[in-house]
Amino acid sequence: MYWIRSKRLKERLAIGFGASLVLFTLLLVIDLQMDLGVSRGEFIPSHARIRYANQEDKSGIYNEFHRKYLAKSNASGSKESLTTNAQAHRGHTDTSGPGYPSRSATTAAPPHDRFKDLTALVVAPRNRKRPEPFEKIIVREDVYGTELDDGDANPTLGDLLDLKLGQNASNLERFQLRISKRELYGATDPLVNAVIDDMIRLPILHVVQKEGGTQLKLIIDYPNDIHALFKPMRFPREQQTLPNHFYFTDYERHTAEIAAFHLDRLLGFRRAMPVTGRILNITTEIYQVGDDVLLKTFFVSPSNNLCFHGKCSYYCDTSHAICGNPDTLEGSFAAFLPTQDDTQRKVWRHPWRRSYHKRRKAQWETDADYCTMVRDIPPYDEGRRLLDLMDMSVFDFLTGNMDRHHYETFKIFGNDTFPIHLDHGRGFGKPFHDELSILAPVLQCCLLRASTLETLLRYHNGPKALSEAMRESMGVDPIAPVLWEPHLAALDRRVAIVLQAIRDCVHKASDEDVLDGEVHNALGEDAPQARQGFYRS
Repeated sequence: MYWIRSKRLKERLAIGFGASLVLFTLLLVIDLQMDLGVSRGEFIPSHARIRYANQEDKSGIYNEFHRKYLAKSNASGSKESLTTNAQAHRGHTDTSGPGYPSRSATTAAPPHDRFKDLTALVVAPRNRKRPEPFEKIIVREDVYGTELDDGDANPTLGDLLDLKLGQNASNLERFQLRISKRELYGATDPLVNAVIDDMIRLPILHVVQKEGGTQLKLIIDYPNDIHALFKPMRFPREQQTLPNHFYFTDYERHTAEIAAFHLDRLLGFRRAMPVTGRILNITTEIYQVGDDVLLKTFFVSPSNNLCFHGKCSYYCDTSHAICGNPDTLEGSFAAFLPTQDDTQRKVWRHPWRRSYHKRRKAQWETDADYCTMVRDIPPYDEGRRLLDLMDMSVFDFLTGNMDRHHYETFKIFGNDTFPIHLDHGRGFGKPFHDELSILAPVLQCCLLRASTLETLLRYHNGPKALSEAMRESMGVDPIAPVLWEPHLAALDRRVAIVLQAIRDCVHKASDEDVLDGEVHNALGEDAPQARQGFYRS
């Protein structure tokens, strides 16, 4: 202390400034070593710091997605060409403000690419010949094509459990016992509409909040032991995902659940349970029949609207309450899966699961050869499962759902069965943005079913576009229009993006064969998958 006091004021300031610099430098070193987030911007997510293709660093699979596909998506009018459609949506005509297409945009749409080269790949096996120059790419019949002649190859839950329905069995019970090894329901099964009608018309007997999950969901009890999962409306259809929301904290949308069911059915997957919209009276259909825990969260807002918020991890408080107008509320009702002990489901961790961390990336985001590793791991090393994940990737990309961390299958069917398409509430949030990372399984594996490719080509080339088919399919829903019009336009745009990705895979495989100077089997050594689709590593 005596030494410091003996110094002049200027010398004291200089010493203090130097000591501060030394401490600041030490803090930076400690932060870099311990990853505290200060030096790298803790509030900036990892995907926001990625260097894109117009910068010097072009490495990394995520950057490759944007370099190869995102520019093409924007060039095809991901925003500009939607101006007319966005204004045409009934009841949602105001498209001004940030995040919406410019009204003065005059960018002309490019000529329609019919992807005749991909069409040839689908048609060629039927004609017993392969088109040039793609003779090394094999596109065969789907796994459910001519190979399955045995009537017992597709048993139902009722067959395996040897259960007989009683005379008073509900439509939902009949539907559940007809779930088969290949799909939840048949293409022309009349029980689908019957189950939907029951969820719309039957009186509600009891309501209880579903345990677990990050956001509010209610279990609806109907007569005759029928149950449905209710997701309430939180905001208008035209509200987009907030720019600072991560995919794991975004709101869930009741309209996304309804639209995902219709999309799953139109694509021919039939792996999503029936979902419908319904308008409720909060007073008579929730408050008067709700359990005590839920009732404690009810209140009347300053606008005299009846509200409740429940208890959950996100958005279950007074500031994020669900309110009626004044007591009417719309939401989605999803039919229950079977709950018997013999119909238990196995939960699988999705190989392309995201890190669910603000800064860290998952392995597939940094490893370009990640798919090679996945193919060596059961059940993806044989059978249909890897192809099913490709279907799921296309399905999630079309809806914009980034929240696919797990999936489920019925244990009773073993591993050679389909993954159930569940929980789509975080889809249809960004109509003007195409998240290419959702397509990572398809882009890294270059794998797709022939039947899925044919379906996408049919909707791309007409006579009916996917947006038009969706508009018609959802038009009968009680809360129609279900989707904001730009989301429908995004479906057509994203179909073209998937087709372009498959074309790039075909070209890549052809180029590799020319460079190698020898004929390669387009399916490598994965013979069991040769009968199931288009494959190239």
